[in-house]
Amino acid sequence: MPLYSNAAGTIPLISALIEKGMAAGTALALMMSITALSLPEMIILRKVMKPKLLATFIAILAVSITLTGYIFNLII
Repeated sequence: MPLYSNAAGTIPLISALIEKGMAAGTALALMMSITALSLPEMIILRKVMKPKLLATFIAILAVSITLTGYIFNLII
């Protein structure tokens, strides 16, 4: 899980990585994971979700983001 940032804060980072040669799908997956799987987000969700549900949420989100990145790389 990468560092914490908001969606608007990741745009310059992703833009620089794409300019340096990172694949678009990989950059998209990184951008989604920064905002969705950050530690502060998990701390907030821990207060409203049971641990088993939170683990399921993290697993589904991680797999979905990874698959999205792979599929986007295949398309582009």
